[in-house]
Amino acid sequence: MARLPRLYFPGCSQHVIQRGNNREACFYSEADYKAYLSFLKDAAAKYQVAIHAFVLMTNHVHLLITPGSEQGTSRMMQALGRKYVQHFNFTHSRTGTLWEGRYKSTLVDADNYFKRSAVLR
Repeated sequence: MARLPRLYFPGCSQHVIQRGNNREACFYSEADYKAYLSFLKDAAAKYQVAIHAFVLMTNHVHLLITPGSEQGTSRMMQALGRKYVQHFNFTHSRTGTLWEGRYKSTLVDADNYFKRSAVLR
């Protein structure tokens, strides 16, 4: 079954969530967090995605972003994932997948979403 295309509206922010496979840790050390943020910064600049906020938990990530193009989010997440998983697997002598399937994204279509997200997450 083909995947449904992700929603995109020009100028509309997105809340992106990516979980570790089986909800396992995707960050073991401070160096992992720093590497992820460095790769995120590079990928966001390359694919013209504005990063407004982020939360890096031990087993998942939340990003509040605004892509500059329809493919910006997916290209950024693909580049980020490729680079970070390679770093993580090499650093921690492991192989295989790190993330649990595709990232999840929700359009942020109202100011109330920001307030609700800050309280609920």
